[in-house]
Amino acid sequence: MAISKKSSKPKKKSPKYRIKKNDTVYVLSGKDRGASGKVLEVNPEKDRVTVEGINIVKRHRKESQQSGGGGITEMPAPIHISNLVVVCPHCKSRMRPVKKAIEKTSEGKTRKYNVRACRNCSEQLDTM
Repeated sequence: MAISKKSSKPKKKSPKYRIKKNDTVYVLSGKDRGASGKVLEVNPEKDRVTVEGINIVKRHRKESQQSGGGGITEMPAPIHISNLVVVCPHCKSRMRPVKKAIEKTSEGKTRKYNVRACRNCSEQLDTM
């Protein structure tokens, strides 16, 4: 009698990226090279980021009862994360953020947090 084993694959951890939602990013390569915009969505499974006003594509929509009229709509398509770099909101420089450890005290307890910081001006990018 054969015993069947369940093939339990370990769940793949999603990678951590330096780019987060609501960051301002600069496009390094592609048809929109040199443009910058605000991050709308990050998809870590596919290594892609949707940026406002970048990589605009046209979609031909069929007329339906729910959405009303059809036609050609323009929408931002995802762009690969390797083609983007973060723009510091304080000094407006394009850089890769560094990790910075800060301590925050509340109710007598001190906790350490790792936040992203600018390489040039050392200002904190994340809010706590």
